[in-house]
Amino acid sequence: MAYDVEKTEREWKSELSPDRFAVLRKAATEAPFSGSLLHVDDEGDFRCGGCGQLLFTTAQKFDSGCGWPSFDDCIEGTVIEREDRSLFRRRTEILCSRCGGHLGHVFNDGPTATGLRYCVNSLAIDFDKSAD
Repeated sequence: MAYDVEKTEREWKSELSPDRFAVLRKAATEAPFSGSLLHVDDEGDFRCGGCGQLLFTTAQKFDSGCGWPSFDDCIEGTVIEREDRSLFRRRTEILCSRCGGHLGHVFNDGPTATGLRYCVNSLAIDFDKSAD
């Protein structure tokens, strides 16, 4: 699939930390409860750690208790879903629509009206706190 932001593996490696590269470009997963954005409750926006595209807002974030930042929705058109059959189970992987970076997975077990839980690696996103 073609993305608006296309870079070689070498370019991604030079721009991202090794941990962030592993998550965004190789679909690795950070350890549960280890991410720096798990307990962010300030008002603001969550952007792709690879290309800066706005993906989620604080209003969409909730504490799911799963160990990763969770959101009940995304900004329309910013997340692509694709089937993931790794780890001997079927899940729905989520990717940034602008650069194809791996964000995490989405599940149909969310507690809000959307019924969704976007389970996202902290290493895949950046947080921009709103100005007061």
